[in-house]
Amino acid sequence: MQITHHKQHSFYVIGLNYKKADADVRGHFSLNDEGIQRLLKRAKETDIETLVVVSTCNRTELYGSAQHPYKLIKLLCEVTVGSVEEFEKVAYVLKNKEAISHLFNVGTGLDSQILGDFEIIGQLKKSFRLAKEHHLVNAYTERLFNSVIQASKRIKNETQISSGATSVSFASVQYILSTVPNASDKNILLFGTGKIGRNTCENLVKHTRNQHITLINRTRSSAELIAGKFNLLVKDFEDLETEIRATDILVVATGAQQPTVYKDMIDPNKNILVLDLSVPKNVDSQVGELSNVKLVHLDDLSKITSQTLNNRRLQIPAAKAIIEEIEQEFTDWLETRKFAPTIKALRNKLQELKTTELRTQKKKVKDFNAEQADVFGDKLIQKITNHFASHLKDDSFETDDSIEIIKQVFNLDKAN
Repeated sequence: MQITHHKQHSFYVIGLNYKKADADVRGHFSLNDEGIQRLLKRAKETDIETLVVVSTCNRTELYGSAQHPYKLIKLLCEVTVGSVEEFEKVAYVLKNKEAISHLFNVGTGLDSQILGDFEIIGQLKKSFRLAKEHHLVNAYTERLFNSVIQASKRIKNETQISSGATSVSFASVQYILSTVPNASDKNILLFGTGKIGRNTCENLVKHTRNQHITLINRTRSSAELIAGKFNLLVKDFEDLETEIRATDILVVATGAQQPTVYKDMIDPNKNILVLDLSVPKNVDSQVGELSNVKLVHLDDLSKITSQTLNNRRLQIPAAKAIIEEIEQEFTDWLETRKFAPTIKALRNKLQELKTTELRTQKKKVKDFNAEQADVFGDKLIQKITNHFASHLKDDSFETDDSIEIIKQVFNLDKAN
């Protein structure tokens, strides 16, 4: 009986995030939907077995199985404007267990720029679905991502780590309320109504109680959908400069690869607060040179400390305990998966021995009850294989060594 062995690729995460890479550098490696599609298609042409791509304003990460992480790094640099040299200065490369633990921390909001930001789990789900559409997932990645989703759900339900502010969009509103006197009376212009823009709009309406909020989006219908929900004013994209010059607070949440707001669009004689929630930055850096402008980027918003965030930090041990439990379940499954071929081969070997012995006994024993003996033999084989499986699950034994002993004792590597 021959057991087929395949060379296993390692599971890696390669990426960069807000901790070491500023918004400009993150922008060089950011991927829009089209870029992710292109990257996944290229991956199919290589020997990369699995690949899930996550690109948000705070991080770009590739989770995949490959013989070497450089294959993933090279792939990322081929479809972005970033270089390998630039990537290596700020990046991280994690393998197997470390990569698994990192994914759990990301998916449960523990690695978010704002602790407890659960928007990331939705982005992970979307990324996984897209990878599955491209046939770049297997049983390993499916089980892993489902485990992370399970951990995220339990932490959200069983702890208070998601209470209060859960995103940059909320933090931006908190910043406005804490720095702008009489914020409810100010003119607010929200430029960009994508996901971050929608969330920011909802938080603006809910927490500022401002009746002077205007929305502008390149596609007017997108802005009108949100405006209708909150009874807000919508202006055409062509009116952008006029509206910027009239506003007190400008929130930019566009998803462009180049700046969308420039210095000459600002009235130099009117004080204005500009919040840029985009990656790459969508407000040109020269805007901040104007003395009447207070320019704040989402990296600055992460530095806001509040009682809410302090309370969340107290929930970290409980969240980590849940992660540890579910991560251990995944590790146990991995171990079971590791020795499953050996147990299957052992069961087949015992079945062969049973069949041979039954044939012999039929010839030797008069009125031999073959049917009853067959049932008894199957039950005995089940008990034996269960015993070996329990042994291989026992942490006090080295699984690899035990597998080798079982294979040698029963000649499982030798073809009959």
